[in-house]
Amino acid sequence: MTSRRMATATVTAALVLSGIAASPALAHGSMTDPVSRVSACYAEGPEAPKSAACKAAVAASGTQAFYDWNAVNIADAAGRHKQLIPDGRLCSAGNDKYRGLDLARADWPASSMKPGAHTFRYKGTAPHKGSFALYVTKDGYDPSKPLKWSDLEEQPFVTVTDPGMQNGDYVFQGTVPKKSGRHLIYSIWQRSDSPEAFYTCSDVVFGQDNGGTAPAPTASAPTDEQIEAGEEESSVEHGGHGDADAATGAETTGAEATNAGATPSSEPSEASAHAGSGSGAELAETGGDATTPCLAVGGAAVLALGAAVLFGTGRRRRTRG
Repeated sequence: MTSRRMATATVTAALVLSGIAASPALAHGSMTDPVSRVSACYAEGPEAPKSAACKAAVAASGTQAFYDWNAVNIADAAGRHKQLIPDGRLCSAGNDKYRGLDLARADWPASSMKPGAHTFRYKGTAPHKGSFALYVTKDGYDPSKPLKWSDLEEQPFVTVTDPGMQNGDYVFQGTVPKKSGRHLIYSIWQRSDSPEAFYTCSDVVFGQDNGGTAPAPTASAPTDEQIEAGEEESSVEHGGHGDADAATGAETTGAEATNAGATPSSEPSEASAHAGSGSGAELAETGGDATTPCLAVGGAAVLALGAAVLFGTGRRRRTRG
């Protein structure tokens, strides 16, 4: 190989390596209080779910969707949730992989819910900065029909930016509106360090379950042991981080949640998603700001390596002359 070819190959390899170092990590997670559908079915076991609804969901989607329980997302959402997710596909976020989550049934495993103050938990398997918005279905919601955007109250009843983490969960407070019977809480987690967003449907019951002929099973969130046991079957990429952040167990003070009416639009805007409270000290930052150091380091390495190769080539030429 000539000196010039060697220099070109070396610089190309360095550029590839710097690109890998600069690529942003992915974020993942799902609501665990109240328990999301995908979390409940994963906790039951993708290979042998117990409830009729989870059995039907696995039959429709396959087991992999539930091993990948923490990745119901849209990579380039950027706040355009209603534009990108069609009616009837809210629980899967329009993702055919998770189509079983959209099944219109009145017997999904559900969490008991009461009006008033509530502590919400969202398992963050790859924590990042961002905003959460929680919506509840309107009075008269019919779980036997496909979920539409118009079934949700116009305003989120909880919005919070960069909540703190406890034992791997985002934890934040909110005030649940007065409801009765079976309802659904829809969550949107819009990252502020990336256009990526995550979505969950959590079935809840206020008082008596009037949505079906028999009481639905109680939803349970996956334990840490179940999450760890299923990692080998998961196809979800975490970008090489997230586990350490989630496992710290350190408690941070989250941003205060706001009640319905405090948000001017029905969706968290990109501007509000970027207006972080600064309370999420543990949350990893990726995207533009975080890749800048990687690009700087990678670029410096490439320049240094290229200069060294070219200098060596020139030196050999001078020696031969």
